[in-house]
Amino acid sequence: MEKKKIIYQVLPRLWGNGRFSAWSEDAFSHLHSLGVDAVWYTGIPRHASGESFVKGNPGSPYAVCDWMDVNPYLADDPQARMEEFRSLVERTHKAGFKCITDFIPNHTACNYSGPIPLLPYCDGDWTDTLKVDWSDAATEAAMLEVLLFWAGVGVDGFRCDMVELVPPESLKRIIEAARRKYPQLLFIAEVYDRNNYRRYLSEVGFDLLYDKSGCYDILRGIIEGRRSARELSWNWQFLGDMQGGMLNFLENHDEQRIASGAFAATPDRTWAALAYAALFNTASFMIYAGQEAGEDAGESDNGRTSIFNWSSPRMLSELSRSPFRGECLDARGKEVLDRYRSLMALASSPLFREGSVWDLCYCNTGTPGFNPDLHTAFVRYDASEAVLVVCNFAPQPLSAAIALPEELRKAGALAASCVETGTQAHSYSIYNIKNTCDNV
Repeated sequence: MEKKKIIYQVLPRLWGNGRFSAWSEDAFSHLHSLGVDAVWYTGIPRHASGESFVKGNPGSPYAVCDWMDVNPYLADDPQARMEEFRSLVERTHKAGFKCITDFIPNHTACNYSGPIPLLPYCDGDWTDTLKVDWSDAATEAAMLEVLLFWAGVGVDGFRCDMVELVPPESLKRIIEAARRKYPQLLFIAEVYDRNNYRRYLSEVGFDLLYDKSGCYDILRGIIEGRRSARELSWNWQFLGDMQGGMLNFLENHDEQRIASGAFAATPDRTWAALAYAALFNTASFMIYAGQEAGEDAGESDNGRTSIFNWSSPRMLSELSRSPFRGECLDARGKEVLDRYRSLMALASSPLFREGSVWDLCYCNTGTPGFNPDLHTAFVRYDASEAVLVVCNFAPQPLSAAIALPEELRKAGALAASCVETGTQAHSYSIYNIKNTCDNV
């Protein structure tokens, strides 16, 4: 059975002084407080900087100019940059985390020099990149060499960029070849078309896929008043046995910060969405650095923390100064962080990592006070525990007696046929329903 993983994404250039050495015991203690299993260090392979075609300064982490090097600006001593990265990998492992980096099979920087065959510009918007030529037989060997190089440095897995633009048969072959030498490698795919999910999991060999067009888009649409919570059940039904292969998130480097004015404007409107994304099933969950303290990308004009320019997101800067204690955060930041830690403690518990799930919306469509367009409810259970989670996306409090079907009561050995719940606006409530109906 697939187990939920919690992944923390961070651009090292935005953490502390922007160097590998900023990842101290305090930083890793902070990740432990969030139940994190793996750290995705974004923007490690050396990318183009200071060139006329580069977007921003220092430039995009997704315009790699040297696949066998790391960015000099991340090192205290640029001449010893690879040794410093190896040290970061060792510290990450010593702290108990897996280390993930980027693998970008579709494109490179315009000034890339190496054995990978290239084609002209990828796209009208990607003026800093050239497309990899996967029709050339040399490409697979060169890209496999890239994977083996980083695995040899100690990297445990790869977040693979824009895989739908690359021949799946080629990806399948290099993933299989890499795993012959490093069997435990984790491969995460950025996939947007839900109709491709099963192929990339079952045939190509990825472990996790972004559920962008499912969970993320639906939750964002509900928060913005454009979509119905019923769609969460429909997405669950669509995924079926693929649940454990999904990676849920509310933020990443491509998306707008949820606390930004371009999205929800405040974390208070996102608690129900967070609880659903992190707790609903065995899908893994990703936190984007600073999200856990309410980072709002206030320094940007589009709600995103820039991956092209030097920037100092306020909450992320404060977290990195004293991450485990959070003593540099303001009162609001501490409140948000405490909420995240509480939810992630649940998400990382055995029940939520690998227990069964039972969606309750189908048997509550007629429940007084329960609106399936604005509310959702589900049970997570195993042989020893059963927990009811109610998510309220509405701007008003929810009060309803949530019905528990006979089939669930038999499967979960529950005594009650319904649970009286009260849930604040935009929030969630959690009840122990195995032996009692107490709020957790």
